[in-house]
Amino acid sequence: MPAPAPAAEAFRLLLVEDDSGDALLVEEYLSDTTLRVRLHWSQTLADAMDRMAQEPPDCVLLDLHLPDASGIDAVRQTQAVCPSAAVIVLTGMAESRAGVDAVAAGAQDYLVKSTVNGELLDRAIRYAVHRKNAEQTAARLRLNEQRAQENQRLERGLLPVPLRTGTAVATASCYLPGREGALLAGDFLDVVETPDGTLHAVIGDVSGHGPDAAAIGVCLRIAWRTLILGGHRDAGLLGLIEQLLVAERTSSSLFATVATLSLTPGSDGAAARMRITLAGHEAPLLLEKAAAGPLPARQVNGEPGIALGLVPGAAGWRTVDVPLPAAGSLLLFTDGLTEGHVGPGSLRLGTEGLMSLVDAAPPLSGRPLVDHLATTAQEMDAGRHQDDIALLMLSW
Repeated sequence: MPAPAPAAEAFRLLLVEDDSGDALLVEEYLSDTTLRVRLHWSQTLADAMDRMAQEPPDCVLLDLHLPDASGIDAVRQTQAVCPSAAVIVLTGMAESRAGVDAVAAGAQDYLVKSTVNGELLDRAIRYAVHRKNAEQTAARLRLNEQRAQENQRLERGLLPVPLRTGTAVATASCYLPGREGALLAGDFLDVVETPDGTLHAVIGDVSGHGPDAAAIGVCLRIAWRTLILGGHRDAGLLGLIEQLLVAERTSSSLFATVATLSLTPGSDGAAARMRITLAGHEAPLLLEKAAAGPLPARQVNGEPGIALGLVPGAAGWRTVDVPLPAAGSLLLFTDGLTEGHVGPGSLRLGTEGLMSLVDAAPPLSGRPLVDHLATTAQEMDAGRHQDDIALLMLSW
């Protein structure tokens, strides 16, 4: 036999009424209803407020004529002390207008004492409590929507806008936070072109997830851009960024991997040049085309270095000069892409898998290729690895 359904939870009712005869009538009417109630009777608003502070009721039956309060002021004081309780005002026959005013002031309903019966009181209490719950739920939803909109406007304002004027290098990026509904994450990227025609780029990944990592990511990106415009480069630039990371982080275990580079395209078919500094980050992939078609993607040579913040002040980053072809593309990426799975097993995509993915891609370039790589990697992972993904492609 199925277990019997549990009894409905009792309503906590607070009757605020100075007339003992009216209070007795309310108690009698409640006994005629199907409601399960726990009733407390207060003869003054002061006593009722003390009671509400100790145990908030679900519903307050409030007389508008009390020794220490009357009219709409009694309703307002009740709502101020216990905003979660539904309020039903009890009025006399000649005070129906006062009941309407009380509802306009925030009460859920009003009852004329001389017309009350058990059925009417049953329905009024149920509707008032449900209406109050609906109002509070709607208010919370509006507040959450407002906060979400403010957060989105803030995050959208913090997203990078490439600072460049020339057309010798084309840029394309893809940014996918792992947090649902977020626009920013701990991954960061940026591009700045200086007056000498050199294109500077950075990609990084702050350890951890959530708004704290996103905030540090924004700090590091803006610091990188400011320092680049101020003339700082290579290992010295990373040292200054690490100082900021150590000062701003909320935990000593937080660190960041960074790859920063300077790309100078050649003119009149000459080879391009790149200087790259790695701090615990993967080197980018080189995509090169030859007369016979595209060559297999390969990872450029870079000098591995320790991530920022792991051993503050240890430095040791080395900048490497890398020769590049006269035309090609560099793909910078974070490990959210390469750590994704490639099927139901435990096998990860990895850098080798990413190069195979690039080689097997349709004949695309720029943003379409970046989007294809991100989408394909996510489809292969099937939601098993919830991490931020950032890709940046530079083509010349």
